[in-house]
Amino acid sequence: MLDIHTVGAGGGSLARFDSAGVLRVGPESAGADPGPICYGRGTQPTVTDANLLLGRLQPTRFLGGDFTLDLDRTRRVTQEWLKKQSSNLSLEKFAAGVIRVVNSTMEKAIRVVSIERGRDPRQFALVAFGGAGGLHACALAEALSIPHVIVPALPGALSALGILASDVVKDYSRTVLWRVSRNIPHAQLTREFAALGKKAAKDFAAEGWQGRARYAGSVDVRYRGQGYELNIPRSKNLLKDFEQEHKRRYGYAHSGREVELVTLRLCATLKSSTNHVGAGAFARPSRAKLGRSSTVAAAVFFNGKKRAAKIYAREELHSGMKYSGPAVITEYSATTVVPPGSRFHLDRVSNLVISARS
Repeated sequence: MLDIHTVGAGGGSLARFDSAGVLRVGPESAGADPGPICYGRGTQPTVTDANLLLGRLQPTRFLGGDFTLDLDRTRRVTQEWLKKQSSNLSLEKFAAGVIRVVNSTMEKAIRVVSIERGRDPRQFALVAFGGAGGLHACALAEALSIPHVIVPALPGALSALGILASDVVKDYSRTVLWRVSRNIPHAQLTREFAALGKKAAKDFAAEGWQGRARYAGSVDVRYRGQGYELNIPRSKNLLKDFEQEHKRRYGYAHSGREVELVTLRLCATLKSSTNHVGAGAFARPSRAKLGRSSTVAAAVFFNGKKRAAKIYAREELHSGMKYSGPAVITEYSATTVVPPGSRFHLDRVSNLVISARS
């Protein structure tokens, strides 16, 4: 299982002014119907519309050029909406405000899973995926002093590709509540884990999986009278390993005190038949690329200032070459924004690596 912390901040998140006139973004969303204004049906501004107004999304390069975003409609409808809200903000200032608000929400989420858990963001890289992850990743990395951003190959399909390439894993458990003073009942453990292994093999066969599974056993152990357990890998020195782990986690151990083996756990893993999932196997040329080089320049807003940014088609980037921002990198499943001063390149497996300004 993955420990995931979620927030209501996505491309479809709706912008609004609260009763005090403060700009808010989300958690309400335009969803797929009616969607953002730029899709042709929405009537309330979203994060996607804000990115389009700031030049971060290129109207003719969305979905590789298969779908054109309606910039004129976005400007007109957003301007009308602002008038109804009695706001005198310009379109660019409003859009920049939307991005700052949604970035702040995402920044708080990253802090929850890093700083609040004792981890220094400066020692990590930020991985951005999904269609809009790359639009906000560099700003978030800068705010948290994260030195590198990684945008995987085919970011919009990363979760699907992960399922395709992942090993098949099945977890089994049995509660036993055995009290142990000195000697671990290894013979009983062997019988119980063998029974769990047989069940795993039967389940793999029923689902048609081929190959030999790998098994890893562990035991939930606690001192008698405790209300919590430590999961300890199965071994001949289970009791000693438990005491060492208890001392590491809690600063003390009770040598000789009676313990309880609470739950037996078995993780059965079958190696995936997909050895490598490469971007080249799934690449498709965008309409914007066909017949000519697609690297051009466009006006993009960074920190309230309009800058001339290079627009790259990701499939035209060369591995090993160094590039610098400001830039917008387009591809079929996503768009990535690189701020001024940052550098980026493709690594050997086609991941886009962006380094913060020095």
